[in-house]
Amino acid sequence: MQTLHGKLLQRITYNQVSRCLWYSTKNLPDVGQPTAASHPQLLNEGEITPGITSEEYVSRRKRILELLPDKSLAIFAAAPVKMMTDVVPYTYRQDGDYSYITGCQQPGGVAVLGHDCGLCMFMPEASPGDVLWQGQIAGVDAALRTFKAEQSYPISKLPKILPDMIRSSSRLFHNGKTAIQTYLDLEAFQKAVYDGRVKDLSGYTHEARLVKSPAELKLMRDSASIACQALLQTMMHSKTFPYEALLSAKVEYECKMRGAQRMAFNPVVGGGPNGSVIHYSRNDQKINDGDLVLMDIGCELHGYVSDLTRTWPPCGRFTPVHEELYELILETNKECLDLCKPGTSIRQIHNYSVDKLRKGFKKIGILKDDRSHTYQQLNPTNIGHYLGMDVHDCSTISCDRPLKPGVVITIEPGVYIPTGFNCPERYQGIGIRIEDEVLITESGYEVLTGSLPKEIKHIESLLNNYGHALGMDNHNAARAASS
Repeated sequence: MQTLHGKLLQRITYNQVSRCLWYSTKNLPDVGQPTAASHPQLLNEGEITPGITSEEYVSRRKRILELLPDKSLAIFAAAPVKMMTDVVPYTYRQDGDYSYITGCQQPGGVAVLGHDCGLCMFMPEASPGDVLWQGQIAGVDAALRTFKAEQSYPISKLPKILPDMIRSSSRLFHNGKTAIQTYLDLEAFQKAVYDGRVKDLSGYTHEARLVKSPAELKLMRDSASIACQALLQTMMHSKTFPYEALLSAKVEYECKMRGAQRMAFNPVVGGGPNGSVIHYSRNDQKINDGDLVLMDIGCELHGYVSDLTRTWPPCGRFTPVHEELYELILETNKECLDLCKPGTSIRQIHNYSVDKLRKGFKKIGILKDDRSHTYQQLNPTNIGHYLGMDVHDCSTISCDRPLKPGVVITIEPGVYIPTGFNCPERYQGIGIRIEDEVLITESGYEVLTGSLPKEIKHIESLLNNYGHALGMDNHNAARAASS
């Protein structure tokens, strides 16, 4: 079979392969990613990526140029391909800044943005062998026609063209996280570094990305809705299948069945004491009867992510100890949500949450004093972060920045009590977090994850009245999870 397959491949010329690929798309040009012509179910006419038009991409570039100093040049490299093994890549995800200005979701390119040149894209060149193994990719024509660049060249021309652009600029900016040797090694770039003319670009791009457009907010609402529906189904699934691995698989399945391209991060599924590990990722334990499970999940929809957390007892009932702690976290969550409005800052909301939780933990008897160091052992996290194209979006923007309408943040109070912590034993090994996504509006806030229950009575009703197994045999699932 393998020998026959090899002989057949030898008979197929690269031109024949190209013709097959052309006809397989019904004579529609293949630019290596969906377009309105090739994927009308995903994109409307005029959109470069689902929900985002070419006009919006142009306005983004103008906004960044307005922020940059005069006669400056900004270099954006596409995210590199990361390999799982020597021939197997991880699923590719584009760098947020490169995606933000181009809409190109493919590796190998370098985009240059300048006051004089506009958007200039240096595009990878695929050999016929590359096309045979990996399919078509966007080239120079796609950069001009699909991504609306003012100029475009093959990446092989970069060493000849970019140096003159660098020399004619007064300031040079680039994304150090995705920088590639193709331009780093250029003599003109090295001289600019030596002269102190090269600076980090992220402060400008994050400024432009902070306030979301109506189109971006539509995608973020949809991403949050998908994650809420997926986690709701997973909560109902948990009473019958109390295994971290199964719940992780369930929520990923539900997200992707609803249109998400990927998870925003590896789901945190911490049962019992594992819930007190803030970024727990093993997801390999059975959740004991009577324990809580903390699930922190998010998905990505066409470049925009969600991020939410719920904590509940798969058995269907909160114990009195769990209820006591949960109510404190829930009350903090609600009060912090009410603080979300234009003019306040994440830092101010955080300070309020610390004061409330510190007093609450002391009243319950978990803390014996108000010392900051002791409290940090129970919750070293911030109350929230900016959210958008990345989970910790616009990370260069200070938490002291007054919030504006169109900014999306998370509100996520929690407590993580390690086993052996100096407090009554009944509280040890408990982790609880309640996380919501919040859009700042002109008049206050909108909770994008408000459809997902978080009141104790609502969660218990959901688990006990609607929890059911979906499509799996309980005995076989339990055996698979424990093997």
